[in-house]
Amino acid sequence: MADEALPQEEKKKGGKIKWIILAVLIIALAGGGYFAYTKFFAAPAEETQAEEAGDQQQAQQPAEGQLVPLPQFLVNLADPLGRRYLKLGLEVEVRDEKVTENLTKNEAKIKDTMLLLLSSKTFDQLSTLKAKVELKQEIVRRLNQILGNGSILRVYITEMVIQ
Repeated sequence: MADEALPQEEKKKGGKIKWIILAVLIIALAGGGYFAYTKFFAAPAEETQAEEAGDQQQAQQPAEGQLVPLPQFLVNLADPLGRRYLKLGLEVEVRDEKVTENLTKNEAKIKDTMLLLLSSKTFDQLSTLKAKVELKQEIVRRLNQILGNGSILRVYITEMVIQ
């Protein structure tokens, strides 16, 4: 009879261990699923904030200017190995015809400024959405320094290739 009591106690212990292992596995799978969701599927907070900021700026400023294309820019990026380049096509929204004339008159200054700005950037500084929005704002600031404040309303990226 003593022999019969031992297997029942072992079965009870083995049953508890199975439930503990099962609970640990479920918790581990839930944690892994949460990690995969946040890492691969959920949009990062900085990108959503940059999108919202860009949408708010466009909503605040009415479309009142005309679009003027700038020449395409092809520059080497400031990466350590120097093997990456950027091809960028832009259109700028200007206030009036007078600004369009100033754009053509100051084309050499604009090209120089843009080439220096773009070639100082690295791949990491251009790879996120937030970085692209900041680049557009910086281009507007630089062009307004050349042409006068308020001349350039917005900059639109029409083509961007980083290789």
